[in-house]
Amino acid sequence: MHTVALAVAGGQSLLEVAVAFDVFGIDRSALADPWYDLVVCAPAGARLGGAFQVSTPHGLDRLVGADTVIVPWSHDVERHEPPADLVDAVRAAHAAGARIASICTGAFVLAAAGLLDGRRATTHWMHAAELARRHPRVRVDPEVLYIDHGDVLTSAGKAAGLDLCLHLVRSDHGSAVANALARRLVVPPHRDGGQAQFIKAPVPSHVEGGLGGVLGWALERLDEPLTVTDLARAARMSERTLTRRFRATTGTTPLQWLLAQRVRRAQELLETTDLGVEQVAARTGLGTAATLRRHFHRTVGVPPDAYRRSFHGRPPSAA
Repeated sequence: MHTVALAVAGGQSLLEVAVAFDVFGIDRSALADPWYDLVVCAPAGARLGGAFQVSTPHGLDRLVGADTVIVPWSHDVERHEPPADLVDAVRAAHAAGARIASICTGAFVLAAAGLLDGRRATTHWMHAAELARRHPRVRVDPEVLYIDHGDVLTSAGKAAGLDLCLHLVRSDHGSAVANALARRLVVPPHRDGGQAQFIKAPVPSHVEGGLGGVLGWALERLDEPLTVTDLARAARMSERTLTRRFRATTGTTPLQWLLAQRVRRAQELLETTDLGVEQVAARTGLGTAATLRRHFHRTVGVPPDAYRRSFHGRPPSAA
């Protein structure tokens, strides 16, 4: 069983701690068995939100031995350095082989532990300048939701922390399990880490003045060779207006969004069907197996065949 250690040093936001607990601390063995074993680690007398005391038999030294360590928001980073005992414990956990992930200003703890030196990292946009000033060896990117280096991950604010947790589930158990969990949590199944932290409006559910209708229209036609012209025509607006509204609404361009949805659909087909790679490429609008492999490997980090071996419940048929 994969052990997730939630590092609570005191003063953290209740919501960020609750997000990680809801994803990893509730038995979801109906989705994937075994699920995670969550342990809350805190020094004696630690409090959350200034009012709720943490009661746990695990001190911060328990971070060593965990498979994944989650570091939530760090208290009052503009005026204070992160607690030294927390920094030391996170550094030791990483040295022991743990995957370390931060939510919001938890990135300050990872930076103080030296885990972000020479790496691109993110945090809440309000604190990005301070992180860059205090840790000049960290390449701070305040524009994205989360960044994954494999052994170290950072995310922006509270909602992005949930995106990061779902991303971890997707990495461990596959897209189908992560999507099923997202449905239970009543949140969008996937937001790419590279999406902008701040967008002007949520994705609307109707076409008038927004893109909700054309997004749904495109998702039903991913197997077709869609172009920006096709999307603009479906949205009944010019290509320039479509592109401008697309970036304002989703944080990306129409073609980048289409490619992300096609790779996501390919993940689902590889997990849940026995279709060959050529057939998956055709059904996702990526054309050929070579094109699918190129985009899939670049986006997901592994080739389609390796992804299927990891997340398919049974071996693919000869067909």
